Amino acid sequence: MAFFLSTLFLFVSSFAFLLFVWNKQRRNNAPNKREEDGNKKQLPPGPRKVPIIGNLHQLGELPHRSLHLMSLRHGPLMFLKLGSVPLIVVSSADTARELIKNHDLAISNRPVTYAQRKLSYGCADMVFAPYGEYWRQVRKLCTLELLSLKRAQSFRAVREEEVALLLDSIAKYSTSSSSSTIINLSESVLALLNDIVCRTAFGNKYREAGEEYSCYGRSKSRFNSILSEFQELLATISIVDFFAHMEWIHKFTGWDSKLEKIFRELDAFYNEVIEAHQNPESKRSSCDGEDDLVGVLLKIYEDRSLGISLTMNNIKGVLMDIFVAGTDTSSALVIWAMAELMRNPSAMKKEQEELRKAIGKKDRVEESDLHGLDYLKAIIKETFRMHPPAPLLVPRETIEELTFDGYTIPAKAQIFVNARAIGLDPKCWECPEEFRPERFLNSPIDYKGQHFELIPFGAGRRGCPGINFATPTVELTLANLLHRFDWEFPPGMGIADLDMKEAIGMTTQKRIPLQLVAIPKA
Repeated sequence: MAFFLSTLFLFVSSFAFLLFVWNKQRRNNAPNKREEDGNKKQLPPGPRKVPIIGNLHQLGELPHRSLHLMSLRHGPLMFLKLGSVPLIVVSSADTARELIKNHDLAISNRPVTYAQRKLSYGCADMVFAPYGEYWRQVRKLCTLELLSLKRAQSFRAVREEEVALLLDSIAKYSTSSSSSTIINLSESVLALLNDIVCRTAFGNKYREAGEEYSCYGRSKSRFNSILSEFQELLATISIVDFFAHMEWIHKFTGWDSKLEKIFRELDAFYNEVIEAHQNPESKRSSCDGEDDLVGVLLKIYEDRSLGISLTMNNIKGVLMDIFVAGTDTSSALVIWAMAELMRNPSAMKKEQEELRKAIGKKDRVEESDLHGLDYLKAIIKETFRMHPPAPLLVPRETIEELTFDGYTIPAKAQIFVNARAIGLDPKCWECPEEFRPERFLNSPIDYKGQHFELIPFGAGRRGCPGINFATPTVELTLANLLHRFDWEFPPGMGIADLDMKEAIGMTTQKRIPLQLVAIPKA
């Protein structure tokens, strides 16, 4: 009760202070209303705003859905106000194409939340770094060294080994009892992705001694525990993100201490990993003699061969990007694909027939088998269309004021591209609410940033460079799950009982974990 009263007091005090500031700003800006209409700048249309908070109250629990509904009324280019922050929302492929192709540089900055700034070592990473020389250098580093196609291919054995371990674990649990054993597929796939990223980044899985994949719940390893809390905090929005002058409030809410605690834990973990790499006697798992990503970063840190000057905080910041982008996003896509296939058994059957015809009697799909699996690739594209892991992409920010489509877009405005709204646009897709992988067969549309109907990785300068790592990981995981097992709902459950509601965080996950019964292929 004491905590509630103190929180209520802070809220009332804050609201009174904001009301005072608003009234003061309104009086100061009053002369502007007497300007000639011809001198006024026209902002894009949008919903009516409430004093002080603007449109914050209209975002709801799932902002991408709320913004989609607003765009149906106000159009594909909208202006909103989130507290003191101007926001532009793009909700059509044509508008996104014209904005990014014609104004990519002007919208190449990145807005950063209070938590993101702290946890990214003051934007020492690539994702949250402001546009400028440092960002160009670290982007070059990621594109040419860390996340290149060649580098991704060098970790093929890691992906295949880890997927094989997951398959064996599921098979073990599925045959351990005469009754149906329910597999928590959401947690199992997330553990798989964490281990793949750990091995490619660190050269080690950082599991507890003797720990195996758990088909019932998330791994309890130290790293997974830190990562889970870290991602939750990184996705949290605070009042300071909409009212910058309210930063003092975190001294009373405990928010600063929470951020500091997890930051210190993750920083200590990174220090251990880096020290282990610098120790010549350290034993780490590797793949075909290739360096893991920490090893690559340390080589560049030491010899400056690319002309890139890195600090230890830069290395840690880039590692943060790799884990944030490489775990939850890929695992979310695999789970949404499996959920849609369970709802659409004809598509499931069609894909299993494709796999079993192409793979034959082999127990596992290898990456060399993926090239000719056209329907598998269509399933993944269709899942990206309906369930983009980051439905509003990673927000951009305008560097300067610009004019677009006859409207003025202010400087320092955040830009949201609603990939989910684009994926459900009937102007782009026939029957957009239906799961139809066939729409992508014999279609040139891909998700590499050139076709704005499907841009889950973004496009332009700030598009995600991790596509070379994400694509084979998702394809290999999904293909093996479908090839090795038949899948059924738990006893007493059917298609109508499958909950497809979303939970929002850093990525859009399935709200209720996907739990299924795996039946090993005969």
